[in-house]
Amino acid sequence: MTTDQQILQIKQSFRLMMDGATAQSMRDKGLDYHLNWGATLPRLREMAQSIAPSYPLAIALWKENVRECKILATMLMPPDEMLPDVADLWMEQTPTIEIAEQAAFNLYQHMPAAAEMAYRWIASPDDLTQLCGYHILSRLFMQRREPNERGINEFVDQATAALRSPNISLRKAAMQAVSRFAQLGLLYERIARSALRSQGLDFL
Repeated sequence: MTTDQQILQIKQSFRLMMDGATAQSMRDKGLDYHLNWGATLPRLREMAQSIAPSYPLAIALWKENVRECKILATMLMPPDEMLPDVADLWMEQTPTIEIAEQAAFNLYQHMPAAAEMAYRWIASPDDLTQLCGYHILSRLFMQRREPNERGINEFVDQATAALRSPNISLRKAAMQAVSRFAQLGLLYERIARSALRSQGLDFL
């Protein structure tokens, strides 16, 4: 089966997953996709498990301006084959917070260059790119991936700036990352407390 045939078959199967109420709820929340079948994430994960991971298929799915195609692309892209340059392009083309979160969870956190990419993204002037970077770092901290001294300084500097952002979603993502950072150990907890106090905040 060619990649084009796979794409057609996948898109046809979305009709069976169609959930109009979910799709309408997403539109009401401002998640406006060109095409949105309202398929739930568990259904998409179940579907992804029945398809072999494939770089060409993931690339082709991502190009489709369809919510389910983009999420499935993040599930089917082999992390070891995903280059940072391609991830940068995908990030630029990411339309919503939902897609950014799914990409961070399903794909970006598993890439060999995940940490380097995340620190670069949290320094971006774009809020959605920053948000995705913080979600990646949250996952890496949960995996007990400790940053070096430079990483600590970069993270604290960028996170304290993000916590002053008017963007609520970005603030939440940064706060979650700071919380995961603090759970790495006593030293990290003290650094997090100090950084938050400097902003008049305390979450611990």
